[in-house]
This record gives sequence, structure tokens and C-alpha cells, in this order.
Amino acid sequence: MSSKDHNEEEFEEKDMQLNPVEEEDIVLTGSSQHSNPKIITRLSEDSPMNLSKMYQDWFLDYASYVILERAVPNVVDGLKPVQRRILHAMKRMDDGRYNKVANIIGFTMQFHPHGDASIGDALVQLGQKDLLIDCQGNWGNVHTGDGAAAPRYIEARLTKFALEVLFNPKTTEWKPSYDGRNKEPIALPAKFPLLLAQGTEGIAVGLTSKILPHNFNELCDAAVAYLQGKSFRLYPDFQTGGYIDVEKYNDGERGGSVKVRAAIKKLDNKTLVITSLPYGRTTASVVDSIIKANDRGKIKIKKVDDITAENVEIHVQLAPGVSSDRTIDALYAFTDCEISISPNCCIIDGDKPHFLTVSDVLRISTDRTRELLRQELEIDKQEKQEALLFASLEKIFIEERIYKDKEFENAPDMEKAISHIDKRLERYKPSFVREITPEDILKLMEIKMARILKFNSDKAEENIARFRSEIEEIDHNLNNLTDYTIAWYLMLKEKYGKNYPRRTEIRSFENIEAVKVAEANEKLYINREEGFIGTGLKKDEFVCNCSDIDDIIVFFKDGKYKVVKVSDKMFVGKGILYANVFKKNDNRTIYNVVYRDGKNGPNYIKRFPVTGVTRDKDYDLTKGNPGSRILYFSANPNGEAETVRVILKPKPRQRILQFEKDFSEIAIKGRGAMGNILTKADVHRIMLKQKGLSTLGGRKVWFDPDVLRLNYDEEGIYLGEFLGSDRILVVNRNGDFYTCNFDLSNHFEPGYLRIEKYDEQKIWSAALFDADQGYAYLKRFTLDATDKVANFLGENPASRLFLLTDTVFPRVEAIFGGGDAFREPLEIDVESFIGVKSYKAKGKRISNYEVSEVKELEPTRFPEPETPESDKPSKVEIEAEEPLTINEADLLDEITGQMSLFDGV
Repeated sequence: MSSKDHNEEEFEEKDMQLNPVEEEDIVLTGSSQHSNPKIITRLSEDSPMNLSKMYQDWFLDYASYVILERAVPNVVDGLKPVQRRILHAMKRMDDGRYNKVANIIGFTMQFHPHGDASIGDALVQLGQKDLLIDCQGNWGNVHTGDGAAAPRYIEARLTKFALEVLFNPKTTEWKPSYDGRNKEPIALPAKFPLLLAQGTEGIAVGLTSKILPHNFNELCDAAVAYLQGKSFRLYPDFQTGGYIDVEKYNDGERGGSVKVRAAIKKLDNKTLVITSLPYGRTTASVVDSIIKANDRGKIKIKKVDDITAENVEIHVQLAPGVSSDRTIDALYAFTDCEISISPNCCIIDGDKPHFLTVSDVLRISTDRTRELLRQELEIDKQEKQEALLFASLEKIFIEERIYKDKEFENAPDMEKAISHIDKRLERYKPSFVREITPEDILKLMEIKMARILKFNSDKAEENIARFRSEIEEIDHNLNNLTDYTIAWYLMLKEKYGKNYPRRTEIRSFENIEAVKVAEANEKLYINREEGFIGTGLKKDEFVCNCSDIDDIIVFFKDGKYKVVKVSDKMFVGKGILYANVFKKNDNRTIYNVVYRDGKNGPNYIKRFPVTGVTRDKDYDLTKGNPGSRILYFSANPNGEAETVRVILKPKPRQRILQFEKDFSEIAIKGRGAMGNILTKADVHRIMLKQKGLSTLGGRKVWFDPDVLRLNYDEEGIYLGEFLGSDRILVVNRNGDFYTCNFDLSNHFEPGYLRIEKYDEQKIWSAALFDADQGYAYLKRFTLDATDKVANFLGENPASRLFLLTDTVFPRVEAIFGGGDAFREPLEIDVESFIGVKSYKAKGKRISNYEVSEVKELEPTRFPEPETPESDKPSKVEIEAEEPLTINEADLLDEITGQMSLFDGV
């Protein structure tokens, strides 16, 4: 019987069970603890093992290999194996010049047991991070997502930073490569937290790792703070820029999250410009998400133009009649302009995966850096001591002319010669750093005669003194190792930090409710007769515009109401009285209602808001008695209270047949309140007599400088109480100003100077440098209520503002500079210096000398308190007062203006 037949019979008899692997049947290839052993097994005839158990063990081996050798970085140097092997290969090839990437890939394959594609992809990703690899050629674009050119066309070499912090063969632990032909580092002696600087992402079997990149300078500062025993915090910083909300970052630990936004600015009222991207997104993916959001009706745009070159620039052209502020919110809510990232700081430490915080990783890296610096100092000290020892031996050997001794010259063998030299050195041995060995003496005997002839005792002494000085300096650094490590990080920051400014701005984001910013791209219709509502009933009664994610509130004639999700067509019930978009937590929309309780009960009047209900649940605004009916209903978006005329049914001995009722007399209560009795008589009809004003008063508005948005939640700076016609004034540092309404969707730029409630009577005083004239000017003016951006500094962009104040009687101090810095500062009473003109006026020159700075001083006069009406002088008394005077400058301005007026005629 053949061996094949025998094995088949064994399998059949033992129900597909395999034999266990005997100890002598296992062959391991690769001696490193980090390499993946190849296990070769032979089937045995004893002790069967279940096949599923073998698969389980093999899968565990495979999972361990992927975790340790491919996907998860090592905390020691912050690198994955492929990255480490690439950098090691580049160091082996380094000669200061660029190498073809194809050559680097081929050289790396001596150490990495996988294909060239994986090496090339990892190399390109390292190069795009712009930290360790100096790239030449087309390496792709992290903004657009364009790939790099073929490896044969691009070149690379290690950066100076990489050469300084990554390599030192004297402190590197080595292991055989996968085929045993070469040596590769177990971990590079990295003296910088590369893992946090570059970030990483990997998917292994059963776990993932996602560590976000951090700022170079902030890492140096954090390491210094840790070494000094101070607290520190680290936040991500991305090459693609944008904004980041780190409120829930949780120190990069598993379970935390960050929100990242693109930077969106207004080019004009019809064009938005995206100037930076969220981390992990490209211009192509962002544009694609915007187009999809437009196709779904979430936003309304005409087109998107991606004109990105060196910097990100995506133009979003808005459709006519679309709010730019609302569209910015919608872009954040419905596109990739805002994303949420969940970090997961999973690393390999001691051949096991661990979940740490970013701060833990920095501490581990800093401790390792300090240890590596200690090892380098000790190695350097040992080398210096050896050099000092040989220099001392050489000086004694030559100066004492030991090589001329007869015993040395006539020594019968090498052993006798060494013994003679050792004897001559006996009296010098106490001063040496260690014992003299035969190898040291052999090294002396190798000195060439030419060197002996050129020997200079003074230079030798200087050399010895230099070695001793260097050893003393090394001893000082070893005794003050923490300070030495701090100096190392400060050196790195000073040397390389200027190349890595923070690109991502840290901000707090407000939560954007998708319902509030979704474009009202649908129309809501109602069929009262059949009881249907929806966006597909285009032949029925139009109600309002809505979005496809809105909720709809529906009131019925019997007093029932409910909230439903908008849909194409939905049966809600017959007897529909009112339907509209429902806004959750809306306290401003007040419903004014008169209802009859039951068939013959009294009539009640009530006012109430609906702030929050359960969707598709029936509610009742009446007392719930059968036969109840709504007699009058109105929905008021700002709490308006109208006056109604109530007409009663005539009855015998009934004197009053009609009366009026003002809803403002009724208090606003909860939706479940019964209400007040309007009348017990039968009501024939209720008519609207007069519309009313809001009973809720003005809207109190706050400005939150952290998120640059308005709110009604008492967060930030209180701006005041606003009625419908009130405006907000925005003044920027460059002199631009405009007014806007107090809608919560308004966006404000970071460069603002003042944001406040607009007062057309307020007088502003400004000190400015007029670039056209080349002098400093003062001007007083009022600001117009304009939706368009205007500028009170003039059209020359080189003009600049010294100060802007709304003090009633301001005083300023002009400080001279340049060649006039010796002059005493000039104090000016602004109110008497110049009159109030238009913001377009040039103003009055402060001085003919160069003004470097203008400061505001404490006023010496203050406005008088307002006089009560009863105390104000009469008209006759006013006429009897002194006539008003005008100064010469204002008179001249008035005459000039009148002459210009007549010239125009």
C-alpha cells in the first residue's frame, strides 16, 4: 500500500482528525523574536488534533504577525516595520545625494519580506509628511489626492533632521533580516516623538490604531515641560490646516473624538471659498460631497470650481436668493467640510499591543530620548578616555625613548619586549583611567618612525588637555542629564521649528442642527378633504416650503394635534385646521386658541407654545371632552397677540351680542393648561379685529467670541435686547464695517474689532495713518446702516488704524517716532480738535511730524445725566440762551461745501 493510500485511510478512520505536532517536528526559520517563524510540521500517527483547533492556532499566529509586524507602530521609535526598514535602507545608501526611489525600494527589499508596491506606498506616505525624507520630483499632493509619479522618476534622501535624531549604530540593537543575510535594527534610536509628529493609521486583525499628527514645536515644548515636572497638553495639527474642536479629544485615548472643519470664507455674497480641508480629505472628495449634497437638495449651489494649486482653493457659487451664512452651516452639516475623527492610540510596547494616551506616548519617548542621550554620552566618554589613554601612553613612549632601550631592542621575542615596556610604564599607571593591557602596548609598538620624528611635546600636551576638558564636560552633562535633555529639545526647536508652524486652528464649534440649516427644497401641500399632507400632492393646497428632514405639526378642528415626519404623501386624518414646519424647543412661536369644551360647555381662551413632543403621538389642546371644537386659531412666530371680535348667538333676554377680546390679556402657559373662560354663551363666530404686537418683548442676544456666533443662551458677550428692525454693527480691524440682522445663522470673521448693537446716533473717534497723505489723522463720524461692506479708513489698503473709540469726550496722546522720536508726546482733546463729519471725510491732521503710536487717555469730561422732562427749559428759555458758536475750521469747511453745492448748480 502506498503512503498516499495509507494517509487517506487514516483520515477516513479518524473522521478527518490530524495528528499533533511533535516537538522534534517543528522547524523555526529566523532567529529574531520579532520575525515571523515559519513552522513546518509533519503528520504523526499518534495523539490526533482537531482540525478546527489547528485553524484557531494558525489564525492567532497570523493575527499576532499582522499586529506586530505590519499594522501597529512600536512605541520605542514610533515606526512600523516597513517604515523602519525604509529608513534603515536609506541610511545605508546615504551619500548626501538624492537616490532614485526605485533603487531605494529595491534596496529595502533586502530587509522587508513583501512586494515592492507596499514599500513604495509606505515611502511615498513618509515623504508626504515632510519630516524625515527630502523629496525631489512629483510626490503627489495631500490636498488634491493626486498620486506620486512612478518610482523611476522621483528621488529622495534623508533630511538633516532624520540624520540627527534617528541613527546611531553604537546605540542600536540589531537582529538578522528575514533571510539571515543582513542585519536590521530592532528599533531605531529615535531621539524625538516621531509617532506623535507624523501620526499613523493601521488596521490589524481585531484592532486598529489611529494616532493623529501633532505640531513639531508643541511636542518640543511638551517634552521640556515634562522634564521640568510641569503639566502639558497636546492637540493635533494637520498638514491640510482647517479648524479643530478638541473639547472631546480625551488626550488621544480610545473613546475620544475631535471635530475637524474646513476653513470657509465669503468672497462675496454669492461665492464661498474653501481654503483648507479636514484631515484625511482631499479637494476631490470634498467637491464630490458638495455635489451630492446639492443633488439631494440639502444645499443650493450653481457650481463648484476646484482651482487648487499650491494652496487649497475651492469656489462654491451660490444659487440666486440663497443665504451665504446658511449655506456655510449646511456645508458643515451635510458635506465633508466637517468630519469627526475618533483617535485610538494603540501601540506596540514589549511585543504586546497597548492602549495609551498621547501624553503617555510623549513621556515614554522623552524618557527614551534621555536614556539614549545618556548612552551616547557614556560611549563618547569611553571613547575619549581611550583616546586620552593612548595619547598619554604615546607621549611617555616617545618622550622617555622607550623604543631606544637596549633591552627593548635586544628582546628575543615579542613577549619580552611587551614585558619591558610594561615595566617602564609601571610608575605612570596610577594616573591612567584603567589598567594597561598587552593590546595597548602592541598598539604603541605599531607607531611609525615618521610619527616619532614629527612628535611635538607641546601639541601632545594640548591634545591631552583637550581630551580631559571634553571628558569633564561629558561628566557634567551626565550629572545634569535632565538639563542636557532639555537643551537637546530646545536645540531641535530652534534649528527646525521654524519649518513647522501650527497649521490647524483650535476652536470651539457650535452644534449645527441639520434641520435648521437644511435647504427648504421641497413644497408642502395639504388635502383637507381627504386628510393627506405631503410634498407630492402638487395639485392640492400649498402650505409652505420645507426640507426633506423637517417635522410637520398638524392641528385638527377637534383640538387634537400631532407632529409627523415630512413625506411624499401621508394620511394624518380629516378635519385638518393648520399645518406647518415644527421647530423643536421654539418658545417664540405662540398659538392663540379659543375652543368649546364639549358640545354645550363653556368657551375657553388660551395661549401656549409647543416646544417638544413625541413624533406621531396624538395630543389634545382641549380638556378632551367629546364634541370639543376649536372656534378660533392663530399661529404667531414672535408671540404676537391680536384683538378678536366675538359674535354670540342671539337668545331671549341676552343683552350682549358681541364683544372684543385682546389676547395680550391672556398669560402664556403650557400646552396642557385648560385656559381662561371666554364666555359661557354660545358663540356664533369669532373674527379678527386688529393684529397685535409681540408680547414677548425684544430678543436678548449674546455674542460668543469662541465660536464667533450669536446665541440666545446667555453665552458670551451680551449685545442687548433686539426688536425686529434692530441691527448689529460689525467693525473690523482694517476699517471695514457693515450692519446685519440678529439671525443666529450669521457668521463673523476672526479679525473683528467691535460687534455691538447698532446705534445710529453714536459718534466714533478714530486715529489713523492716511497712506495717501503720509500723515496721522483724527476724525469723528457716525456709521451708516449698510448691508454692504464700507471702510472708514479710505480706499488705500496701506492706511492703518491706530485706535477707535466711542468715548463721548475722548482724549488721545500722539507719540512721535522715527526721526521725530525725540519730541514730547502730544495730548489732544478730540471733541474740540475736530467736529463730527461723515465717515468718508479725511479728518484733520494730527501733526506734520511722524506719529508712531496713538494712545487713548482717561477723559476729563463726562456726559451730563439726562434731565427729566419736567426740568427741561421751555422753548422761550432756549431762545434766550447764547447763540451757538462755530470754530474757524468748521466754518471754512461749511463755506467750501456751500461753494461746491453752488458749482454743481
